[in-house]
Amino acid sequence: MSPADKLAQSLSVLKALQDQQRVGIQSSELTRTHRERLLQQGFLREVMKGWFIPTRPDERQGESTSWYASFWGFCHDYLNTRFGTEWCLGAEQSISLHVGNWTIPRQLLVRSPKAGNKPVALLHGTSLLDLRLEIPAPAYIQTLDGIRVMRLEVAIIQCLPRQFSANPIEMRAALAMLPDASNLLRHLLEGGNSVVAGRLAGAFRNIGRDAIADNLLATLRSAGYSVSEQDPFADRPTLPLQSRSHSPYVNRLRMMWQQYRQPVIEHFNVTPNPVTDATSYLQHVEEVYLTDAYNSLSIEGYRVNTQLIEQVRSGQWNPQTNPADREHLDAMAARGYWQAFQAVKHSVAKVLQGENAGTVASHDLDTWYRELFAPSVTAGILSAVNLAGYRNHPVYIRHSQHVPPNHEAVRELLPALFELMENEPEPAVNVVLSHFFFVYIHPYMDGNGRCGRFLMNLMMAAGGYPWTVVPLAKRDEYMDALEQASVGQNIVPFTRFIAGLAANQWK
Repeated sequence: MSPADKLAQSLSVLKALQDQQRVGIQSSELTRTHRERLLQQGFLREVMKGWFIPTRPDERQGESTSWYASFWGFCHDYLNTRFGTEWCLGAEQSISLHVGNWTIPRQLLVRSPKAGNKPVALLHGTSLLDLRLEIPAPAYIQTLDGIRVMRLEVAIIQCLPRQFSANPIEMRAALAMLPDASNLLRHLLEGGNSVVAGRLAGAFRNIGRDAIADNLLATLRSAGYSVSEQDPFADRPTLPLQSRSHSPYVNRLRMMWQQYRQPVIEHFNVTPNPVTDATSYLQHVEEVYLTDAYNSLSIEGYRVNTQLIEQVRSGQWNPQTNPADREHLDAMAARGYWQAFQAVKHSVAKVLQGENAGTVASHDLDTWYRELFAPSVTAGILSAVNLAGYRNHPVYIRHSQHVPPNHEAVRELLPALFELMENEPEPAVNVVLSHFFFVYIHPYMDGNGRCGRFLMNLMMAAGGYPWTVVPLAKRDEYMDALEQASVGQNIVPFTRFIAGLAANQWK
């Protein structure tokens, strides 16, 4: 049997496991020959002794993407194998998943009566800590995408008091998901938790849910408990939260926008220069196209040069008559970028005529996206269905611990984002947050970074700032700043980064 046939045989065994939706694979599920062959060829990666995940053979040494994409599936398989159904996440991490925050944690806290009370080292600085603790009754545990978590009301009751001030966005979003006090009261009365009841009454009143707060207090007191209401949050929200009928993702987005506004205003130290001559501004945009296209495409991994970009702009690129052009992925990307850039210029012209930038973005974004990928569809590289719009599958960002919202949430988040942009009075806030939240949501399978930078520059024009190019040379700083905002909830580095680039454009 040839080496290729042997590898094909091993891949068939791996595929059979993946067809069973397995992510974490035990060494006992593969023969030693298959395991070693798959490891050597890069189709398998060891996570810990006796446990592996499937990987791509073209993934570079030290690459974290396959691990972050596999993290939750691996934990599901590993924990089910160790503990069966006798495990669940701790209260705080249960709440995170309930409100849609699937960011990869540095340490995942797991409760199980079978646990060993010791950490398990995983890949890329992550770990799992299993604590020997009792778990709620089966009726009070639910499964979210394979992960066993406490039901929301149980997790809210059991979480530590400091969680309210340490993670106010998640806690407020979680409280807003509860339609009434009935499930909370059942647990509070069973456990005689008067202190917790007082804390939750204060928390509900903090988010404007006075009826639930009053019900908690009245019911506990009528049962003979002495309850003192205390607000566990360090501040009060600046906007009302949507009701349970709205996605927790939308509430988190709106609260994050409000949390990030002031730091952006404080650190975007660039003086705007209101546009009085739209023709001159658009001419400048056209002049910067070559530099913008090269850097934006290169950031996304396309290998383009000024000659290819100029060939596309001048019309010398023709996939209908030149088969080499039809097969050239970089040329497709360059052509798509040129077409999208023209559409964005049209949007900029609307903004310079006084139209609301958020409204223009909501109307024109689909056009930008279609133009970005139309050449690849025309050439037959992509199916026409790829132009349909928002993704229908999970998506992962290279090197990032941030996991974008699930595809069902995207259809609620984008309208909410555009509404925030339409109503935002501070242009600098729109410049920074339109870009950040667009790539945070990641609505498309591809093209999110390019569309995010287009959005940023539309807001630059609306605010009297110059079209700003993110240079390839600063890609690592750029991605690190986005990661700090996504995972660390610190928007300051990204604000300073964009402000520094914009200030240099004036020079």
